[in-house]
Amino acid sequence: MVILRATVKVLRSLPESAAEDDRSDTALGDWYVNRLVVDRRPLLLCVSSTSLLSILAPARDVRSLPQRFPGIVADRLRRFGIPLESIESELNAMHEVRVGRTQDRSDLGTMVDFAKAVPYYLPINGWDATTLRDAEDRLAKTPCRVVGRFKDVIFPEKTTPELLRGKWASSRKAPVLKLVQKPPRQA
Repeated sequence: MVILRATVKVLRSLPESAAEDDRSDTALGDWYVNRLVVDRRPLLLCVSSTSLLSILAPARDVRSLPQRFPGIVADRLRRFGIPLESIESELNAMHEVRVGRTQDRSDLGTMVDFAKAVPYYLPINGWDATTLRDAEDRLAKTPCRVVGRFKDVIFPEKTTPELLRGKWASSRKAPVLKLVQKPPRQA
């Protein structure tokens, strides 16, 4: 299961279906989603709560977002160069998409920062699917949560593959065979 943590703007179009204590089972955690407007055209900005990987998508048919969301994530991970096995594992964990309210103010702050940057990453009066991908790539290189030590800074382009590998590599390991000890031979 994956939880879409929607802002108030997005919750106007999506009915809430997640309980307050629901948590995502995916490597990339809950996804925060907000609606923004660039050049008078609406966009959805989705941000993973654990890796801070972002996705930009035209804000068409927002009501069907829960059904479309696993495919949107899969497309982003493919473009990002994630191995197919990890993408499949992540999608299997996203078999159910629930919608809930935002919870983490830090994640909201990251979304606000990304939303402010997006108009600068897109051409004026001429953005399309290709330029949205370019903006996503630039956001993936953005250092996030830069308050403490350098080792605590999150770089989405580095953190995303690490989280997916860490979560799903262990689930693909071969089963461990237990060795049965033979009873000692009696002379």
